[in-house]
Amino acid sequence: MNRPKARASKGAPPAPRDLVDLPYFSALVPADSAPSRDEDYDLVHVDDASFADVQADGVRFTESAFSSVRFAEGRFGRSRFVDVWLHTATLIGTDLAAASWLDVEVVTSAFAGTAMYDAALRRVAFFGCKFVAVNLRAATLRDVTFTNCTLRDVDFAGATLTNVAFPGSSLEEIGFDGATMTDVDLRAAAALGIRNGYHSLKGVTISTAQLLDLAPAFAAALGVTVLDG
Repeated sequence: MNRPKARASKGAPPAPRDLVDLPYFSALVPADSAPSRDEDYDLVHVDDASFADVQADGVRFTESAFSSVRFAEGRFGRSRFVDVWLHTATLIGTDLAAASWLDVEVVTSAFAGTAMYDAALRRVAFFGCKFVAVNLRAATLRDVTFTNCTLRDVDFAGATLTNVAFPGSSLEEIGFDGATMTDVDLRAAAALGIRNGYHSLKGVTISTAQLLDLAPAFAAALGVTVLDG
């Protein structure tokens, strides 16, 4: 299928798709109820819906779409999303611990107080999304792109990031303590604010300007005292 690839490359990032651009669009059927625990959903479209405290651990979505959907609280632990498209989704206080995301595209969506620790994200593209107080501790991200996103108080402690890029994104108070990173490209980030984990930045590429901005924090992390004169 013709999916946008999330790649940490020098070229322009892919553009998000509209619902009608999905290769399975014509086969989608409206979802008639809230997701349920351990159920399989194929080719469903969840549209203009609001759910509170849904208990859907172990749920599996394949070739499905979500648009204008709001989840408040609720549990989706160990859930699986394969070839899924989300647009204007809001997830507040939602538990997505140990969830698996593969070939997922997320557009203009918001994650607030979301638990995504131990999650596995592979070939996932985020466009214009907001992440506030999101827990990605010990998560695994491979071939993931955050394009024009805002990440504030996001915790990547102990996470493994491989081929991850943040073009046009603003990073504020980001925690990388104990993270393992390979081919992580931060050069095109619009803003780069790191709270901790400077010792874990091996495998990260930054620009000269970013290096100068981060120099005092690097020095402090290494125990280096810098004096004028």
